[in-house]
Amino acid sequence: MADRLVTVFGGSGFIGRYVVKRLAKQGWRVRVAVRRPQAAGFLRPMGDVGQVAIVQANVRHTPSVKLAVEGADVVINLVGILAESGAQQFDLIQAEGARRIAAAAKEAGVARFVQVSAIGADLHADSDYAKSKARGEAAVKAVYPDAAILRASVVFGPEDKLFNRFANMARYVPVLPLIGGGETRFQPVYVGDVADAVVAAANGSVAVQERPFELGGPAVYSFRDLMNIVLKVTERKAVLLPVPWFVARAQAAAVGWLPGAPITPDQVKLLRHDNVVGPGAPGLDAFGITPTSVDAVVPAYLLRYRRTGQYATPTAAEG
Repeated sequence: MADRLVTVFGGSGFIGRYVVKRLAKQGWRVRVAVRRPQAAGFLRPMGDVGQVAIVQANVRHTPSVKLAVEGADVVINLVGILAESGAQQFDLIQAEGARRIAAAAKEAGVARFVQVSAIGADLHADSDYAKSKARGEAAVKAVYPDAAILRASVVFGPEDKLFNRFANMARYVPVLPLIGGGETRFQPVYVGDVADAVVAAANGSVAVQERPFELGGPAVYSFRDLMNIVLKVTERKAVLLPVPWFVARAQAAAVGWLPGAPITPDQVKLLRHDNVVGPGAPGLDAFGITPTSVDAVVPAYLLRYRRTGQYATPTAAEG
């Protein structure tokens, strides 16, 4: 496999770093295509000298995409955004960007294509994020009918923006908001499991299904459940405050336009729908992967948010 080349778009992101490390360990030559190569140097030590190469590519710029896929045997697209900002718009990145990558890969003779999407992708969704994800899937399938489409639920791991974000908030504010009452359900999936599935798809070791693969963890939680986990692990006492949908919409409209806004109107729309694996959808089991639980991973990286510090000796009451 040492002579096989895979191009990974978005390889410096949260999921991407795990994918790159696993590909390198399996002996692939890995070309990581990113907008800012200077910020992706940390990926090089994940392989032998010269095994992991960083190249500049912008999914909005066709020539750079074509250069990035040249000579590749497999292309993996992990590019995605959670909120729009400037030129980073949902359709441009997640729909048109996916189409541009797939078209360039096909033109270059790339044999296999893996597209990472999100549970909830739907052409008829009220969320622009969800619609753009579905358009991206459709664009890829139009070029690569046998492409592997992997939809993930919310992804957790040491670098996540879910548990870390709210654990950090609990350090400074006495109240954590429960949008819509906190009843929206999620099926958090471990980033390592997602990466294992992506690599298996890249290897062609799993037959592509008619439906997209939907990747979720072993348990379903309400948003309230997830916040209770954060507070328990970090030993914080924040109040969980239900926020009605109309209030959440108004707050998001007021601050959603700000860079790094805590919530956007489109995210409020997303939160109105459960984010769980659909009935009968092929999932991690199709890859032979046993899903990792939240309890097995999350406490280890949230300990640093404890009031007493992560190295404090447990009290007798704590056992």
